Formats: sequence, C-alpha cells, structure tokens
Amino acid sequence: MREGLEKLLAKGQDSAVLRFGLGQACLKEEDYAAAALHLAQAVAQNPQYSAAWKLLGKAQLESGAADARTQAQASWQQGLQVAELHGDTQTVKEITVFLKRLHKAAGGAA
Repeated sequence: MREGLEKLLAKGQDSAVLRFGLGQACLKEEDYAAAALHLAQAVAQNPQYSAAWKLLGKAQLESGAADARTQAQASWQQGLQVAELHGDTQTVKEITVFLKRLHKAAGGAA
C-alpha cells in the first residue's frame, strides 16, 4: 500500500488524503518519523482534518524525539478543537483518551 501511495506522490498527486494514507501506512510499518512527516503535511494542507491530527499525535509520540510528548499533546489538542468544531464525536472520544493517558503517564491525575 505504501509503495503505491508513494508512486502517486512522486507523480505530483499530493493531497491531504494521500498524505493521510501514507502516514497511516508508515504507522503500520512502525516508521514513525516518516508517518509524522506525511501527517504533518496532511494537516498543513487541510487543518480541519481531525483524523490526521489524531494520527499525527500518535506518530509524534512514538517517534522517540526529545520533545515527542509535547508535540503529541499539541497535535491532539488541535485535533480535539477541530473534531469538536465539526461534530466528529468518535475522534473527540479517542483524542480525549489519548490526552488523559499522556497526562497520567506524566504523573498527573487522570
């Protein structure tokens, strides 16, 4: 799947949906840095793409970067705002759980 999507990108068919698909494929392959890059492009192209914000936070957290937790929290907070604005209740629920887990892991109360 990833290879086919990368071919489309190479042909110049860049879009938020394509980048989301690439990010998803990279996450499945545990290539978190590449996933974060593609998902960041997805939200840059469409800042209202709440599912992309959700996956971007996941990729950032898993990337192992020094500021991974901070990046993930910022992405999830942005995604939560977008999801709430558009009535995307499933994404609201998922991101809320991710943020609570992140807070709990940092030693805070849930």
